[in-house]
Amino acid sequence: MTMRYYRSRGVGTEIRFAISECWLGSILVAGSERGVCAIFLGDDSVELARNLRDRFPRASLIGGEAAFEQWVATVVGLVEAPRLGLDLPLDVRGTAFQQRVWQALRAIPPGKTLSYSDIARRISAPNALRAVAQACAANPLAVAIPCHRVLRHDGGLSGYRWGVERKRALLAREAQPVAPLGNSGD
Repeated sequence: MTMRYYRSRGVGTEIRFAISECWLGSILVAGSERGVCAIFLGDDSVELARNLRDRFPRASLIGGEAAFEQWVATVVGLVEAPRLGLDLPLDVRGTAFQQRVWQALRAIPPGKTLSYSDIARRISAPNALRAVAQACAANPLAVAIPCHRVLRHDGGLSGYRWGVERKRALLAREAQPVAPLGNSGD
């Protein structure tokens, strides 16, 4: 993606979106012709829609299309079972530095965590801890770009754009052992 495209704030772009519910609360999923461009978590669907408008103020936002519901179901499936991964194209809009951070985050497997300094070292910017934290905070694709898997250097939870309790809950779910296939528990 070019910097010009990123800075356009959605001009000339149609973005489809839908809001659903999952065990974490409300979830907004939005997509352009290139792929999923926003996944927001929260408690208030009106606030989530406002956040989408703020992120893409010059785009044409289109809600409520039945065909888009499959993308939403796929993203909710990722929230429910993170080890399955996400098989959807992503339209990740950010600066070159943010892109590097977000790519490093996508390499962290479910159930694992890294520190901000680990991420900084992985992107060859060992002194950029604050910038790494800012890139995590700017992540527009909750769970698809798993910034919840980044912890403080001491292993403690730090801020999370979607709430520290959601971060704790996501990490706890990912830490659960995977049940063997075909085991109904009988």
